[in-house]
Amino acid sequence: MTEPRYPIGKFSPKPQITGTERLELIQQIADAPAKLRDAVNGLNDQQLDSPYREGGWTVRQVVHHLPDSHLNAYVRFKLATTEQEPTIKTYEEHLWAELSDAKSAPIEMSLMLLESLHKRWLLFLQSLKPEEFARTIKHPESGLMNLDRLLQLYAWHGRHHVAQIVSLRERMGW
Repeated sequence: MTEPRYPIGKFSPKPQITGTERLELIQQIADAPAKLRDAVNGLNDQQLDSPYREGGWTVRQVVHHLPDSHLNAYVRFKLATTEQEPTIKTYEEHLWAELSDAKSAPIEMSLMLLESLHKRWLLFLQSLKPEEFARTIKHPESGLMNLDRLLQLYAWHGRHHVAQIVSLRERMGW
């Protein structure tokens, strides 16, 4: 049995990726909203308010977390391409997940937000030249990161959270 918190494993970036790998990662980002929608399709409020693991967020919180996180990612990509090694702002994602909108809002608004955001993000990513993925940001906790690493992170991030929901559905027989 896989570990419920990391059903696809922990994030493990490659130091360098090929152009083909970059395209695959961009496609994973493009696919994430539909995969999330499929993962939550047909769930009722009781199921949405079930934690995906003991002590973990509810499915609803995970759904709302994805656009929160990916909005930050989108901004980080934009900053990296328009500024010289910008220092990005972190955010307390665990506290965002405890806000009332993340705990009780209908998921459809976050599904639509993620879909729209990813369409825009995809256009932006596809416009970048290969050398632009070497541009960097400074993360206050993680240090210097280039866009190839961020691309790997957020492609993994979408798959990671979808897998948490799918794994819960499988365990619960939903």
